[in-house]
Amino acid sequence: MKKIVLFVALMVGVVLTSCNLDYFPSDELNSDVLLQDEAGAEYIMDGCYSLLKDEVEFLGYSSGNSFVRHYFQMSEFPADNTCLSSHTTDPLYEATALKMTDNLKNVGTLWMVAYKVIYMTNTVIESTEEGASATSDHLLGEAYFVRAWMHFNLVNLYAKPYSHGRDNIGVPLHISTNNPEPFREKVGPVYDQIVKDLTKASQLMGASRGNAGYPSKDAALGLLSRVHLYMGSYDEVINTVNTMLGGATPASKLDADLANYFINAKTSSETLFCIAHEPTETPGQSGIGSMYINDGMGWGEIYPTSPLLYLYERYPMDLRYTSFIHPQYPDPLLNSTTVYFPDPETADDASGRLNLSFVVTPDGENYKFTDGGKTYIVEKKTVNGEYFEYHVNYKGEDCLARVHETMKNRNTNPIYYVSKFSYQDGDPMLSSPVICRWGEVILNRAEAYAQLGQDAKAYEDVNVIRKRAGIPADGMFSTSDKHGYASALDVVLDERRLELAFEAHRLFDLIRNKKDVDRKFPGAQPWEVVKHTDDRFQYPIPNNEWTVSHIPQNPGY
Repeated sequence: MKKIVLFVALMVGVVLTSCNLDYFPSDELNSDVLLQDEAGAEYIMDGCYSLLKDEVEFLGYSSGNSFVRHYFQMSEFPADNTCLSSHTTDPLYEATALKMTDNLKNVGTLWMVAYKVIYMTNTVIESTEEGASATSDHLLGEAYFVRAWMHFNLVNLYAKPYSHGRDNIGVPLHISTNNPEPFREKVGPVYDQIVKDLTKASQLMGASRGNAGYPSKDAALGLLSRVHLYMGSYDEVINTVNTMLGGATPASKLDADLANYFINAKTSSETLFCIAHEPTETPGQSGIGSMYINDGMGWGEIYPTSPLLYLYERYPMDLRYTSFIHPQYPDPLLNSTTVYFPDPETADDASGRLNLSFVVTPDGENYKFTDGGKTYIVEKKTVNGEYFEYHVNYKGEDCLARVHETMKNRNTNPIYYVSKFSYQDGDPMLSSPVICRWGEVILNRAEAYAQLGQDAKAYEDVNVIRKRAGIPADGMFSTSDKHGYASALDVVLDERRLELAFEAHRLFDLIRNKKDVDRKFPGAQPWEVVKHTDDRFQYPIPNNEWTVSHIPQNPGY
């Protein structure tokens, strides 16, 4: 190679010592070694999976500095499902508040690890002869799968969505260990290569060679259905999912025990691919779950937003609400009802936006409270013609409000813990975070049907997901009963929000569909509606990258 791009020495042997595997010395890991023994390819691929979850050092920082943690936080926190209760020194704050800079550790670490893994997969691809054996073909398929997924993450996080234009500047596309002078390929060709790689992976792989921490043919097709969805290739989404089903019903692919699905994700048949963790690999307070829950340990600083809670509470028996979201109430003897809503004026970098809270008294179907000698009405408003939410006009702003039993709070934010990343093997900080699962794949097809105007089929897929979640018959959708929604697409997007909350989908679902992000809720983020075209949704190219390789920086940085 000419320049060593991506500000790391991209040698396969430079796999960090925190990994749980032993590695060949860097001067011995070459094509000759791999060709002598197909176990070499397995060695490298296992190293890729370890590198995705291990803490790595970047700019002198290692605690909590893992690809998987940054991937979920950087993908999820800029959207509208989560609120950070107050400022934190963790770089997740900048992701949440859309105040990114090019020298932050999460921005640089994710980029660095992704391209390191891509280099490792390229070594396997270049050194493994196709057709030599079923085992080596499967490992070759794994390499294509992981290379595709890494490029997909990079182009989604550091470039504009495909739906905003194929010719927008993308990310460096690396399909060889001997890359020319580095440059940022356009978004379209990056996606084209991802499709090519996943198609090849699906042809080479069969069943997983272990638990869901190892990809399979269906994992490649499942991710391919997402890629086609993001590209607007809706017929291809439907064809891909139908191929995966092979005549089976969508319901048969879902884990019947939804309440325990994430605890058992690593071994559940619903999981197509996850970042598998063993009991000895607990991340403790450095894990994803630590930000969502406090159970003996953990920070417990990230909560579901008010709009998401209202969406769940349309059907309070929804297992996705009762199983994974846990409101923290104080002593019930307090017997008080409180309204909570964001202060439209009070916010700063030290604390984020504050909630206001007042004990309320009933006023017909509304509530009221007094502040500064003035009486305010908390008004119950109808949504979609059959649901409701509360609002209060305060300081000239219409504020979405929550009215319920007085709750424990952090920085005035009511505490709702989330357990999707907790309790594997009984450990509150341990999980095997899910990258792709059947629940998503079915909803990928549902959206494709909706985009093509095949509403009845879209509702059928949505209803399969809702039935598994325990939604009663009167909560199902049909062409004759859309429950007040304007379109089948709106139905599907809300169902994706309910089903896939906190799993790194929501931001991309909104901006690829050219929908603005309403962030007028409590938390550290600015109180604003962010346009889907806003450059802040694209992370900056890391400083250590663009200053060395001289690839162009993203706008606004």
